Amino acid sequence: MDKKDLQILALLQKNAATPLAELAQAVNLSSTPCWRRVQKLYESGVIQKQVALCDPRKLNVPVTVFVSLRAGEHSDAWMKRFVRAARDIPEIIEIYRMSGDVDYLLKVVVPDIAGYDKVYKRLIAAVDLQDVSSGFAMEVLKATTELPLDYAD
Repeated sequence: MDKKDLQILALLQKNAATPLAELAQAVNLSSTPCWRRVQKLYESGVIQKQVALCDPRKLNVPVTVFVSLRAGEHSDAWMKRFVRAARDIPEIIEIYRMSGDVDYLLKVVVPDIAGYDKVYKRLIAAVDLQDVSSGFAMEVLKATTELPLDYAD
């Protein structure tokens, strides 16, 4: 990956719908070489997919809850049940397996506290949990999907 590829990635991370001609002009390439570079970025897996980022307020899920979980047990079977159950709950939009005192961290979006309670009840019905701690985000100070490019090879 060279400087041109990183420039292309920076632009596409800001707006993946940037027209090819505009993208090519911004990185001082003609359309065909720019298109080839974009295709290589997809083929190599650097670009995984394009998505539409939606406004949670306009979709009536303005409340973000960060949920810290401690597992009831630490077996492969338990983890598979947990992952399957959590993936089937659409309000859970991110799941991380953690190191330290917390086993899993979830990011949940819901309309309100009652909506979160429904998610919580679905989760505890699916698997035994030792501890659940929830924190409601009061304000978003930074939210981005743009990855830093300074470390790319």
